[in-house]
Amino acid sequence: MLTLKRLKEIPMIQLHPEFITKNGKKEFAVIPYEEFEALQELIADLEDLMDLRAAKEEDANQPSVSLAEVKRLLGLQT
Repeated sequence: MLTLKRLKEIPMIQLHPEFITKNGKKEFAVIPYEEFEALQELIADLEDLMDLRAAKEEDANQPSVSLAEVKRLLGLQT
């Protein structure tokens, strides 16, 4: 999962687009497939990070139970 710390450690993706023009204006950008895959992975990681943050915010005021308490309740203490 992508954390903010890990996000800062990711080097910028170097893009090498080729442009297709129409009437002298850039109409499309074509990038190598490897760069496309890297962008897809980065976008998926960012979406996961946003989902995680939203879930944490949603549960911020919910009561919690410690792992030790769960183990005690389940009779798993050693």
